[in-house]
Amino acid sequence: MSSLDRKLLRDLWRLRLQALAIALVIASGVALMVMALTTTESLEATTSAYYERARFADVFARLKRAPDSLEARIAAIPGVRVVETRIVESGLLDVAGYREPVVATLVSLPKSGPQRLNALVLRAGRLPAPGRLREAVVGEPFAEAHHLRPGDTIGAVLRGRRVALRIVGTALSPEFVYAIPPGGLMPDDRRFGVIWMGRDELAAAFGLKGAFDDVSLALSPGQRPQPVIARLDALLARYGGTGAYDRAEQVSNWFLSNEIAQQKNMSRLMPAIFLGVAAFLTNMVMARLVATERREIGLLKAFGYGGGAIFWHYAKLVLAIAAGGIVLGAVLGAALGNWNTRLYREFFRFPFLLYQPGPRSFAIAAAVSLATSLAGGMGAVGRAARLPPAIAMQPAPPAVYRRSRLGPAALGRFLDGPSRMIVRRLLRWPLRAFLASAGLALSVGVLILALQWVDAVNALVETHYERGQRQDATITFNDLRPRGVLDDIRHLPGVLAAEPFRIVPARLARGRAEQREPVIGVPAGARLAPVHDVARGPIDMPADGLVLSRQLAGLLHAGIGDPVRVQLLEGRRAVLMVPVVRLFDTYIGKPAYMNLAALNRRMGDGSVLSGVHVTLDEPRRAAFLARLRTLPGIAAIQFRRAAIDTFHRTMGETIDIFLGFFIGFASALSVGVIVNAIRIALSERERELATLRVLGFSRAEVAYILLGEIELLVWIAIPLGCGAGTLLAWYFGKAFETELFRVPPVIYPSTYGTAALIMIATAAIVAAWLRRHLDRLDMIAVLKTRE
Repeated sequence: MSSLDRKLLRDLWRLRLQALAIALVIASGVALMVMALTTTESLEATTSAYYERARFADVFARLKRAPDSLEARIAAIPGVRVVETRIVESGLLDVAGYREPVVATLVSLPKSGPQRLNALVLRAGRLPAPGRLREAVVGEPFAEAHHLRPGDTIGAVLRGRRVALRIVGTALSPEFVYAIPPGGLMPDDRRFGVIWMGRDELAAAFGLKGAFDDVSLALSPGQRPQPVIARLDALLARYGGTGAYDRAEQVSNWFLSNEIAQQKNMSRLMPAIFLGVAAFLTNMVMARLVATERREIGLLKAFGYGGGAIFWHYAKLVLAIAAGGIVLGAVLGAALGNWNTRLYREFFRFPFLLYQPGPRSFAIAAAVSLATSLAGGMGAVGRAARLPPAIAMQPAPPAVYRRSRLGPAALGRFLDGPSRMIVRRLLRWPLRAFLASAGLALSVGVLILALQWVDAVNALVETHYERGQRQDATITFNDLRPRGVLDDIRHLPGVLAAEPFRIVPARLARGRAEQREPVIGVPAGARLAPVHDVARGPIDMPADGLVLSRQLAGLLHAGIGDPVRVQLLEGRRAVLMVPVVRLFDTYIGKPAYMNLAALNRRMGDGSVLSGVHVTLDEPRRAAFLARLRTLPGIAAIQFRRAAIDTFHRTMGETIDIFLGFFIGFASALSVGVIVNAIRIALSERERELATLRVLGFSRAEVAYILLGEIELLVWIAIPLGCGAGTLLAWYFGKAFETELFRVPPVIYPSTYGTAALIMIATAAIVAAWLRRHLDRLDMIAVLKTRE
């Protein structure tokens, strides 16, 4: 081992606390990056393998009714490799021991042979036997939620006819990796299930013998979906096609793809904060080390060591500290990535989970961390390499002090002696003090960023569900119903008020921009489910024209007064030019609205509706549900309270866990800054503090002089951190914005207070731990040390 390497080991041991603190900050950044990258890698690998094995389709289309003979014409479309037609309908289920009706999506299985596309993965039992009636396979999440097993029986209401279905198996499907009820936002396995049955039985129940109402396609390799979609739409138009779409727009896959994109954003944004602070801390430590080892550097150069050898010696010190953080962060990140991936399994139901992270994620995290650490220490290391021997062996020139307006006389009016020492030191080194406070402020900012998600979820629920919706339940029909059905709903037991709505699938376009988004018809003066602007509240529905969310308007590049091409995918499939008359802000989705009467008039099919919002008399809720189960044509029923509870439960389970380790990472960040600031201050003032002890200052006074500096920096950092947290929350909200969710830019005062208290508590714990060194200070040894 060379002399410089032995010196390197001694330096690492002497700086072990500071090196450990920096390594912890680096480890936090590396762990976050590795967690996000390996989770992304795992989700992508699992998704790709599952889709391939289960033959997940490339194009999907819904329609009203088409003869089975049309399948051959669909297969003849250029680029189509496999076609599978099905029957897909909605119904209600009765589950023993569960009072509320359960919404089900009913999917037919082939009459003979295996599924060619979207194949089921059986988890228990078997598929329905050919010719056997009343046999069904249920989705595994739904079966688990209700403790159902093969051999159990559930009741189903199919077009108003009650049947008893015998469960013969449970399964998973690539179409329902993220299984949400119609119109829902979160999985609700207790209130929504998927049922697979024989095709003949479903055809008889829904009047579709010799016909189908759903088709899936697999495309030839390299075939773009859009030309196939255009031909398929033209073919299905006369059969009530509602617009084909590719895999990217399939609901389950869309949610999954968005979550993978969020993880990629996480891997870029969050680690940057920690690694940036690590670079700052490395610079602090190396600058102090070079300043205190000027004489040693001069001696090394005098004995023949060149600038390159000196540079490499100090660079190796930086690399050694970074390597420790990388190893620790890689281990922690791999564990968190495995845990995070398994957590996603609760939301995205895969039959298997591939968590086999390759070296790429770890190599990227290591390379970024090493580069950041070296960049932070390069300035100080370069100065060490450039020091000429003669200058290096001379003491550093003393600092130049000038009288300021905040002089002894001014300070003496308000501060005692030890407090003046603290303030003088901060004023003499303002840049160092600001950078230390900035590092602590980033820690507070990360805490606010983490805690703000709780505020955002609460604000989202409040604005969307509590202010924007006032109905107790929403009833959706299988088919359009005449307006007269509204009176029938109003006369159901327990119904206090009822309000109609209509949903028309459509393609909205302006210029080259196009979006597939349904147009929702809302009656004038709507009170139960009005169009709600998050800033202005309910919006009065104009007599005609489009009311667009700003999200959708931005995607279409449309403003107020601009005409939008609306291709309606229902009824006569009219193509309309409709002006935009209002814009509004919403945190969920990108909806488009029209006046219900105007929409029906433009559709030309009379006064009809798709569903009804109702408010209920709670004591008569059971009677309402019992009567509802007997009505034909009910496709789904959603309860607002249940949606709120599901949203809170689903988000709460993950937010609490993520908050825990983000608080841990933020605490590691503050510990790193505090330990380095105190250790550097102690190394610079050790002789001064020992002198004060000899002159009669107590241990408490000496500790106050040293630790009070950090205390003051913490108090300066808290307001800076509140500002940084606000900016980070805004930036991350924009970065994580999707077509489905926008993060409300809401931070409650309690969030700022909680972040400040965590920062103060962390600083107090670290300061109390470091004070032990002061109490054991060897005054004689320190005073003998040459400056």
